[in-house]
Amino acid sequence: MAQNLERTIKEMTSFNLNQQPLYIEYPNLNVDFELKSGLIHLLPTFHGLAGEDPHKHLKQFHVVCSGMRPQGVTEEQVKLRVFPFTLGDKAKDWFYSLPSGSIVSWNELKKQFLENYFPASKTTNIRKEISGIRQFSSESFYEYWGRFEQLVESCPHHQIPDYLLIQYFYEGLSEADRSLVDAASGGALYDKTPTEARKLITTMAANNQQFGSRNDNPPQRVNEISTSIDERLDKLTSLVEKFIRGSIQQVKTCGICTSSGHYTDACPTLHEESTEHADAVGGFFGQEQRRYDPFSNTYNPGWRDYPNLRYSNQPQNFQRVPHQQPPPPPQTNPNNGKPLEDIVKTLALSTQQLQQETHSSIQNLESQMSQ
Repeated sequence: MAQNLERTIKEMTSFNLNQQPLYIEYPNLNVDFELKSGLIHLLPTFHGLAGEDPHKHLKQFHVVCSGMRPQGVTEEQVKLRVFPFTLGDKAKDWFYSLPSGSIVSWNELKKQFLENYFPASKTTNIRKEISGIRQFSSESFYEYWGRFEQLVESCPHHQIPDYLLIQYFYEGLSEADRSLVDAASGGALYDKTPTEARKLITTMAANNQQFGSRNDNPPQRVNEISTSIDERLDKLTSLVEKFIRGSIQQVKTCGICTSSGHYTDACPTLHEESTEHADAVGGFFGQEQRRYDPFSNTYNPGWRDYPNLRYSNQPQNFQRVPHQQPPPPPQTNPNNGKPLEDIVKTLALSTQQLQQETHSSIQNLESQMSQ
């Protein structure tokens, strides 16, 4: 009998066809609750990616659920039944991995969701960013206040007192905007309560949004003008360098063979002609002069020395007429006869004058902005 009651391996490894209990234990409702398809299409979707904000997802989910609540059903019951439809991809896999029956209320589900996608390490990093926030050089007062508010709202459980938040924002302001805040507060912002200080900052940010966006930020405008002037000076310097190199290249052109690799006095053609002429005068076109040696095998006693022509060594008072080189042709100056040094000096003076005018313009602009 015991052997007949034992189950086979196939029966022991077969699928369990019984429905597994759900992860959420829904409370019993006295009224019929039907989830309409129109509500599902309006729901936001959270995929569980690294860049997604779980607090923002909960806010969007709250807006949709508060606008569509059936009669006789509480808002928490609606959220508890609708929230699984907002999860996708990795977030839905996380939801399926929850133990069966571990969620009994909306607050419990929200807690599990935030602990998984907003850990304590992320909270610590946001607290550091809030305490060390600084205004950018090209950032207006309104933009800086909006960035600060968005950073604070990304972590509602930051547990930082309101007076410290105002202090962190005030310390991160630029010197110009900090002076404006002190002037608007009647001396110093620290003399006001946190509520009054927040109201003043909000009003100044709204005014900056309405009237401060018509003109560019003065420091940013000055930097743009300075950058543009520097670019023009660089272009002018490059043009001067190109002009000097071109002038030097033209001056170096040979006047005989019109080559740009050497000067006129160093022309190879001129040296070749001088060598050939010297050979022709001293040795009859390259032939070596015979020595007047009476003991030589080629000596002929009938040879005699002529008065103006001797085969022997020339007397000491004999002077060879030097070969005079033709004067080099005059070089044409590409700058209408104006020396190169004068042209370079003129360009340098014009560049220096442009720099002085530029610096004076920047100083006038900065003085106007400060006034």
